[in-house]
Amino acid sequence: MKIDLPTLQRFFASAPFMVDLGVQATGLGDDGRVHTRIDLQPRHRQHSGVVHAGVMASMADHSMGAAAQVRAPEGLLVLTAEFKVNLLRGARGDWLECEAWVVKPGRQISFTEAEVHAVAQDGRRTLVVKAAGTMALTRAPSNDSASSS
Repeated sequence: MKIDLPTLQRFFASAPFMVDLGVQATGLGDDGRVHTRIDLQPRHRQHSGVVHAGVMASMADHSMGAAAQVRAPEGLLVLTAEFKVNLLRGARGDWLECEAWVVKPGRQISFTEAEVHAVAQDGRRTLVVKAAGTMALTRAPSNDSASSS
């Protein structure tokens, strides 16, 4: 199955936590790079005014998983096996943009990376997160599994 931007947007829309956070897929490169965005709200921020690390980590994780899914063979689903987030500085801005890509695709695992930038209304972009993830490729459950129980 060829994954295009509308399919990627449905993937994000079908994940309740991503919907709660407000993460939206905004682009899909020919090389499988996934672009996402969160318009920041007061609920995304710490008491100090910077964006909560959990918001940025979740955005990076799901975006990396989506990038791995774009490159995965037909019939396989992607699950995060491990990920690391480097918080480079406190995120201040009006929205976050994430770009995620597959560094090394594989038959059982894929290695991914992502960057998150805080963006201000004036267009100023600040790199706030570098992330890396190992994504496990698993068989999609068959539709017959429900009828066999």
